[in-house]
Amino acid sequence: MIGFAKILAERVESYIALRRSLGYAFNNSATILRALVRYVVAEVLDGPLTQDLAVNFVLSWDGTANGRAIRHGVVRRFCDYLAIYDSRTEALDRRTFPRSRAIPPPHILTDEELGSLMSACRRVSPGYPERSAVLTVFVGLLASTGLRSGEARRLDRADVDLVDCVLHIRKTKFRKDRLVPVHKTTLAALRIYARHRDTAFPAPRDAAFFLSSRGNRLSSAGLSAAFGAACELAGLDGVRPHDLRHRFAVTRLAAWHREKANVQACLPLLATYLGHSRYSDTAYYVTGTAELLGMAADRVFADGDVA
Repeated sequence: MIGFAKILAERVESYIALRRSLGYAFNNSATILRALVRYVVAEVLDGPLTQDLAVNFVLSWDGTANGRAIRHGVVRRFCDYLAIYDSRTEALDRRTFPRSRAIPPPHILTDEELGSLMSACRRVSPGYPERSAVLTVFVGLLASTGLRSGEARRLDRADVDLVDCVLHIRKTKFRKDRLVPVHKTTLAALRIYARHRDTAFPAPRDAAFFLSSRGNRLSSAGLSAAFGAACELAGLDGVRPHDLRHRFAVTRLAAWHREKANVQACLPLLATYLGHSRYSDTAYYVTGTAELLGMAADRVFADGDVA
């Protein structure tokens, strides 16, 4: 490792430690900054850290415009820190990678599309059966519980109660733990996966419930690649793991409408299950599908609320 790369690596680790001492999880940002160090090493680059170096690093990654903006922002803030120790460090222009505020609309999968996706998950990477095994049950868990993909990835073995059908969700988006009961069919799938995992990896590298094909915790990048491959096999374009959370919320509301339940009274239950502290957060996921809007309209007219 050349001199600049060695110093950069040390400063990156001290910066990560500093941010975490202030209460930030800083996991994604740490991954980006450590990738910056690997990039400098691979390209045999000398210092200082400049705007051109940062831009080339960001462009070396595939991804969306927003993803590039996020990575550039992480490096930009690190440059402010690094400049304290190396005055040659350039201040990065925040306008280099403008971030779009437009949120792509969720794709609410139909039952048929979800079935195609699950079938495709079982066919991903035939040469690595562990990859398809973990992806299939992982996607099924997201669809049946509405968990965030990060919450599911962070599950440890001790967090999954395979007897009482309960998941202990820790380190949530709002830093609150919660208990999530699961359906008996979901529990059965988790049990089958656990047996398969323990056979494939009798001595796992960590305590994670979901393991990659290498035997360590399933990573965000690994999930994204495998999920994208499954979507391509299923002929589904633009679907994200987070869309399964939307689907869960909409499906649950549609079920309550079919059951003639008091949907307004049930919304706090849905908010609690999804791990939201405000109902407005839950409303974000309640995308009006044609089926759901039709049910709501039918009930309004049936109840005589509209003349």
